[in-house]
Amino acid sequence: MTRASRHSVSWWACSAAVAAAALAVTACGGSSTTAAAAAESAPVAVRIAQVQAQPIDRFLRVTGSLAADEQAGVAAETAGRVVGTPVERGTRVTQGAVLVRLSPTEADASLREADANAAQLEARLGLAPGQQFDPARVPEVLNAKASLDWAEADFNRIKSLLDQKVVSQAEYEQRLTAVNASRQQYLAAQNAAQQSYRSLQAARARVDLARKASADTVVRAPFTGVVSERLVGTGDYVTKGMKVATVVRIDPVRVQLTVPEQSLSLVRAGQSVRLSVDAYPNETFSATVRFVSPALKPDQRALTVEAIASNPDGRLKPGLFATAYLQQTAPAPALLVPASAVETVAGTSRVYVISTSNKIEERVVTLGETVGDRVELASGVKAGERVAANPRGKLVDGVRVQIEG
Repeated sequence: MTRASRHSVSWWACSAAVAAAALAVTACGGSSTTAAAAAESAPVAVRIAQVQAQPIDRFLRVTGSLAADEQAGVAAETAGRVVGTPVERGTRVTQGAVLVRLSPTEADASLREADANAAQLEARLGLAPGQQFDPARVPEVLNAKASLDWAEADFNRIKSLLDQKVVSQAEYEQRLTAVNASRQQYLAAQNAAQQSYRSLQAARARVDLARKASADTVVRAPFTGVVSERLVGTGDYVTKGMKVATVVRIDPVRVQLTVPEQSLSLVRAGQSVRLSVDAYPNETFSATVRFVSPALKPDQRALTVEAIASNPDGRLKPGLFATAYLQQTAPAPALLVPASAVETVAGTSRVYVISTSNKIEERVVTLGETVGDRVELASGVKAGERVAANPRGKLVDGVRVQIEG
């Protein structure tokens, strides 16, 4: 092929490529124009909802954790060997229920000994069961009183005979000495009776201690709750004060919250609280503020608040992290739309406002409280504006819509 021929072929090839490119551009432009026309001629059917202004309850959001209403590490109050453990972890117990039994042999023997000592002293004092102590009725005192009465009567007789010069002065003084001795014996008998009664009181105290030691061989639950730990088993030897079990009460549960100092004026005792926990993401629980600390924690500049939540089914566990919403005293104005009108993608929430010419205006909004099936829009819209109630991912900015219904 000659040089001229090759130049001619190249020119025709280039011309063909330019023409093909022009056709492609024309085709694309035509396609865009056709799509725009189709969009303009086929409006999207939507239902509308109006942005409503309405007062709603406001909540202060704080965080905290759950704790047992009561928790006790139950200890043995006497030493002994474990002979019975009728409970396990998770056992529900009532107040006074048996947790651990210790061998009662030694304690029962001590109780019988103390009872015998007390009974011996009661017999010495002449006391019947339930009778009040009266020193004048003690046998030794009665004997001493009888001796004194006889000595006084004999002395009075001798004195009258002395006045008649019938007896000697020596015999009179002898009777006087006998009267004084009898009187001293009577006083000594009364003192001895009082001492015996004090000994009886001490013996009765030892009986009470022995009876308590015998009763303490049975370790009981201090309140109604659940056994979270049992630390001993049959055959173990426990000493006085040794922890044998842990009992917790989780109905109700305590909710320990931390409130920042700038929100102090928004918290009060008796305030309603709405709780949520990660374990039950789609549920809320009710509580009531029971305690507001009188002082802030200096290291946190925050206030400790405690609420109480009913927990009859035991689903709320001590130690769970909780988010609490404390209801404020007075409702505050809010702008509400149906929750279905809000589309949230990648953490950004949008609504689609419908203009007077029925065109969509896409707006980014900030969400607030949820009220039933409606949600508060804290920013992005005005009261009375119309929004698409069912966007379902089919709306974009500028699209013309057709109102259903």
